[in-house]
Amino acid sequence: MPELPEMQALAERLDRMYGQARFLQPQVLQFSGLKTVSPDPSDVAGRTVTGVGRRGKFLVLELGGPRVLVHLSQGGRVDIEDPPKVTGKKMGVVRFLFENRPSMLVKEFGTQRKAGWWVLAEGDDGPLTKLGPDPFSNDFEEFVKTSDDRRQLHNLLKDQRTVAGIGRGFADDILHRARLSPFGKLATLDLEQRLGLVNATREVLTEAIGRERERTGGLPTKLSGRFQVHGAADSECPACADTLASVSFEGNLLVYCPSCQTRGKRLADRRLSKLLK
Repeated sequence: MPELPEMQALAERLDRMYGQARFLQPQVLQFSGLKTVSPDPSDVAGRTVTGVGRRGKFLVLELGGPRVLVHLSQGGRVDIEDPPKVTGKKMGVVRFLFENRPSMLVKEFGTQRKAGWWVLAEGDDGPLTKLGPDPFSNDFEEFVKTSDDRRQLHNLLKDQRTVAGIGRGFADDILHRARLSPFGKLATLDLEQRLGLVNATREVLTEAIGRERERTGGLPTKLSGRFQVHGAADSECPACADTLASVSFEGNLLVYCPSCQTRGKRLADRRLSKLLK
């Protein structure tokens, strides 16, 4: 799933490509992908793109008041079509057409949690209202420093209502950098550990954004080489050379280093997710 770094760099590329362009129309290729009824998509045709940005994992196309949002979910990707295309395409969700610019195709490879898009009237935040603060914001830092939240850290980081933009991949990498157990709780951390979590979050995401800025065009099907530890179970820890371990929890596979994060103990691969004694 594309997370904050991929979406931030993609938004920057799209802003350079479509900023100040005339938005001709959205071409609906999959009717279930449109998540709003009003305004009608035709209502935003002919408006100028004043900017393309990101909020959480959402792309935000600013149209001088109204906005179009895109969420790629699990298997959504973006193709830049140059020259522009207008014919239908297998797995296409929506195609955005611009005057004298390439077309932008949102396509879907997943079977669950499919990509979607929204047309929002001026002043309507739609699904953005449910998002927590950005990881780089003062609000996020204050939350980490003061909250007595007792959720497990991995769940906390990937809850979009708590902090917007992080998924399970970068949650693994952030907690490894912070040297914290994925099953630890914010309420039990001292101030030094809390500040370490804030710094690790920002460092990992900043480094990943830097790598993503080397990409050109849209967002391809294969997004390899994004993570330091996520997806690398049974390989060598990049920090200490111990063997990275994994644990299944709530349908997800979490990767961690026993030496760096759990004082040499391996996490129990069972529903209660307690440390093995």
